[in-house]
Amino acid sequence: MTIPQLQTLYQQRITEDLLALSVVKRNIHWVGSLRLIIVALAAVNLYIYWEKGSGFIAMSIFIPLIILLVLIKKHNKLFRKKDYITLSIRVSREELAAIDYHFSSFDGAAEKIDPTHLFSYDIDLFGNRSLFQSLNRTVTAYGKEMLAHWFEAPLTVPQAIIDRQEAIRELKQEPSLRHDFRVKGLLHPGTKQDIEKLQQFTLEPDYLLPQKALWQCLSYLIPLGWAVLIACVACGWIPGLSVVFAIIGCYALGECKAKKINRIQKSLEEKVKMLAAYADLICIIEDSSPASKELQRLRQTLHRKRKVSETLKELSGLLSNLDQRASGLGRFILNTLLLWDIKYALKVEQWKNVNGQQLSGWMETLATYDAFCSLATFAYNHPDYIFPEIAETYFTLEATAVGHPLINREVCVKNGINIDRHPFFVIVTGANMAGKSTYLRTISVNYLLASVGAPVCASTFKFYPVKLITSLRTSDSLNDNESYFFAELKRLKMIIDRLKAGEKLFIILDEILKGTNSVDKQKGSLALMKQLITMNSCGIIATHDLALGALEKDFPEHIRNYRFEATIKDDELTFSYQMQTGVAKNMNACFLMNKMGIIVND
Repeated sequence: MTIPQLQTLYQQRITEDLLALSVVKRNIHWVGSLRLIIVALAAVNLYIYWEKGSGFIAMSIFIPLIILLVLIKKHNKLFRKKDYITLSIRVSREELAAIDYHFSSFDGAAEKIDPTHLFSYDIDLFGNRSLFQSLNRTVTAYGKEMLAHWFEAPLTVPQAIIDRQEAIRELKQEPSLRHDFRVKGLLHPGTKQDIEKLQQFTLEPDYLLPQKALWQCLSYLIPLGWAVLIACVACGWIPGLSVVFAIIGCYALGECKAKKINRIQKSLEEKVKMLAAYADLICIIEDSSPASKELQRLRQTLHRKRKVSETLKELSGLLSNLDQRASGLGRFILNTLLLWDIKYALKVEQWKNVNGQQLSGWMETLATYDAFCSLATFAYNHPDYIFPEIAETYFTLEATAVGHPLINREVCVKNGINIDRHPFFVIVTGANMAGKSTYLRTISVNYLLASVGAPVCASTFKFYPVKLITSLRTSDSLNDNESYFFAELKRLKMIIDRLKAGEKLFIILDEILKGTNSVDKQKGSLALMKQLITMNSCGIIATHDLALGALEKDFPEHIRNYRFEATIKDDELTFSYQMQTGVAKNMNACFLMNKMGIIVND
């Protein structure tokens, strides 16, 4: 599939949804009009047959009421369908925008930005215009957390990566399923706090369950007692005043556990629609027939006698009934006649005791599937990307035509990399703005995508998964009274300490020791590079310091020089952004300063 074909598919779905939406809107109009007509006819019939006896009056009210209830149910169903189709159109339009590199509709998880992380801050993993924003299609709060965790702590076990690739490949071939999953999830997504409250509810003590037999007995006896009482009063066997005493007594009984029921409701308030939506999402997983190991494992976690989706819908229904107490008059009537609050609070507690311990597992399954759908959509939206091959030996990174996923495909210049042993370092030199930093981020981002199990922007890509550590954007800290140079040293010390501890790392550094003077910088950079080589590490170093290029002579089997050149012709500066072998020959700082009016003598 090509990008134009992909865009056509999304546009076709939008066209079909717009047509379906117009039909639904028309049906909503006709059903609404029919409801008004039924009400009007009922009023006319009631007027006509008012004097013909109670039978005619009852028929004039009862029959239109039944029809009206059916129409109301139909109306509500049409409105739900309208909401679904409207959201479906929005989702398709967002994907079309994403194909053109417009990601503002998606959550970049800016709260995850962490300058101390091993690599996320350096490569703009989170935040606005970030890699995460470009591929995040999660619809649940836990799904977003799961996907972010996958990127913050990528896999280093080859088989785990292969299993995840299989799951993503399988879901990539299910665009309708993923679309349905996203739309249903976005209808009522809920928040992280909602899930935390729900899980906290499962840990709450039981307030009513210890007296289960008593309350169940009363919930049946009180409605029966009211029927007997009303019949006795109607027959004149007992005085009507007894009804007043019965109301007071029953209402007091119904309210005797109000504080504890309030606590139950507070922990679950406004979760009804979210639980119903999550039940629909889990139903999608239950009804699937996956072939990949990971998706089979997820589906197996939901295997039980009764479907998990039905169990969640049951809780949603119980909470919906408990929410009826929100109305003052409704609460008074329901508690007085039916012991409503206690009856449904007891059922909620029973549900918690049967299913509460499994709730976290269900949410984790849903979150994992949600994260898989995001990566599958990323793979689907990039049909030219490939799934990397896993190498068997440390260290291997062999790739051709590697591009940055966030650089427009029309202008993206691609380069390769070849590391087939350890220790080994690629030293990249070049002029300002020639492409060194972009190259480092391109390799970092694609290596991360590969380690997560996602496809990469490359023609070929073979790698051995180890921990990625970068130092591309070190910053000082006023709060910690920490200089830029000291912050950089801390980063480098962390790398050395991890290597000493025996960790296998892929190291990417941009301009080592740029926080100090040129003499110290050169001495320190040379010393660091020699130490990294002796510690059997691998990576890429970008630098303006051409002296580092001499290391290739000292370590011919372990260092290769590459360069990005700038060309000055007819007083114009141009870049090819293509990486070449060797040490850079042209620098452009003085040229650029002269262009800006800062006179620099040759």
